[in-house]
Amino acid sequence: MTTSFDQNLRLAFSPLHRLQWEESQQKHVILYPEGMVELNVPAAEILKLCDGTRTLNQVVIELEQKFETSGLHDDILEMVESALENGWIRTLS
Repeated sequence: MTTSFDQNLRLAFSPLHRLQWEESQQKHVILYPEGMVELNVPAAEILKLCDGTRTLNQVVIELEQKFETSGLHDDILEMVESALENGWIRTLS
């Protein structure tokens, strides 16, 4: 799978968006001036790790260890690319 960003860059949540637990929805959401995006559990787990300290591969390793599985790279990459396209996260050098 080809990717449109350097996978060695750290991933950070956009300062224009906020990831938070929404008690009334019983799920994580992304809040931004125009509205809110509800997240499924896998998306929330990925985005919670986009804190500016981890690269894509570090996110993959951490989630594969947490859930005691392997082969998550492509699914995580797809979510990260979508989050980058939507402006929810950004890359840091």
